[in-house]
Amino acid sequence: MTPLARAQRQLTAHPLAADAALAAGVLLCMLAGSFVDPHSGHSVSWRIRTPDPLSLLLMTLGAAALVFRRRAPMAVLAVTGTVSVVESVTGDPRAPVAMSAVVALFTVAATTDRPTTWRAGLLTMTVLTGAAMLAGPLPWYAQENLGILAWTGIGATAGDAVRSRRAVVQAIRERAERAERTREEEARRRVAEERLRIARDLHDVVAHHIALVNVQAGVAAHVMDRRPDQAKEALAHVREASRSALNELRATVGLLRQSGDPEAPTEPAPGLDRLDELAGTFRSAGLQVEVARSDDGTTLPAAVDLAAYRVIQEALTNVQKHAGPAARAEVSVVRVGPSLEVTVLDDGTDDGPQGAGPQQGGGHGLLGMRERVTALRGTLTTGPRYGGGFRVHAILPVTPRTADAKDPV
Repeated sequence: MTPLARAQRQLTAHPLAADAALAAGVLLCMLAGSFVDPHSGHSVSWRIRTPDPLSLLLMTLGAAALVFRRRAPMAVLAVTGTVSVVESVTGDPRAPVAMSAVVALFTVAATTDRPTTWRAGLLTMTVLTGAAMLAGPLPWYAQENLGILAWTGIGATAGDAVRSRRAVVQAIRERAERAERTREEEARRRVAEERLRIARDLHDVVAHHIALVNVQAGVAAHVMDRRPDQAKEALAHVREASRSALNELRATVGLLRQSGDPEAPTEPAPGLDRLDELAGTFRSAGLQVEVARSDDGTTLPAAVDLAAYRVIQEALTNVQKHAGPAARAEVSVVRVGPSLEVTVLDDGTDDGPQGAGPQQGGGHGLLGMRERVTALRGTLTTGPRYGGGFRVHAILPVTPRTADAKDPV
């Protein structure tokens, strides 16, 4: 750090010391100016001249008042203006005591608002110039009198310019800080959304596969003594379901890896191309599932494909858990215009697959499905069917709506 920068930092940290240094500098300038004799010919000449004791006292008082210019700018302006008026009326030749009033007026303009600057500036210029012209020893049109008018105007204008620039810089800094806060809030919002998405994936994977494992393990325990071959088949289904659960958990949790980790998830997210495989796992668990599709040849966005798969998976899991042992489920996937309609029906005889279990037991199946569908600007309708059973109906937009492009950001 250079000595000049170090000194500037010290003065900024100690404003009273900075004002004292400014007052000393102004006093030196006024003392130097008091040795100039403007009436010694056609040009200004320098000669050694001892200022009047009154002028020396007024210069000292004006400079001393500047030490407190930041704490009480209006009071300092009143003091320096008063000593300047006294010097303008009594000084002959006149000492530049008005320099302290100019600095005080600059401080007022730099620390207050524009209306206050206008009032203080006009009052200072009127009083100082009027006193010098009407009561001073020089003619009213003397150059020194016009100089007081010009210097007070310059002080007020320069102070107002400094205040305006300071306000602009402060506004820019506030906008930058506000933009930074907005970016941080947006980042936190995206992190929260990603956590919710991962939580939904984990819930779907765990709920589906653990339900199958539970059913197959119950079958194996029931027929272990009487039909070992069927128990062995059930245990094979348990092993397959647990392996699938582990693979999907590994892929989902792999999203949380850091960029420098040696491995990254490579398995693609499941979609409707695996719907037959999904239905087969439920059939292996004893649930009768019928699948009807009329979306052949439809290319779905990845988010829509995953959401449709997860809605069907969660709905069938709830049927398996809550609809009773003899329940049947029907799955239909239909492309209707710009949307994909997914429907899961069951004829369960219990209180309802989604209605009794998740809602009363504190599960998050319906909530997870609704969040997935709503995130894609789709609609989800769930409820009991007339005559028994439950219905899950999701409408997922395949193509973006025309109005989306006109939505306000």
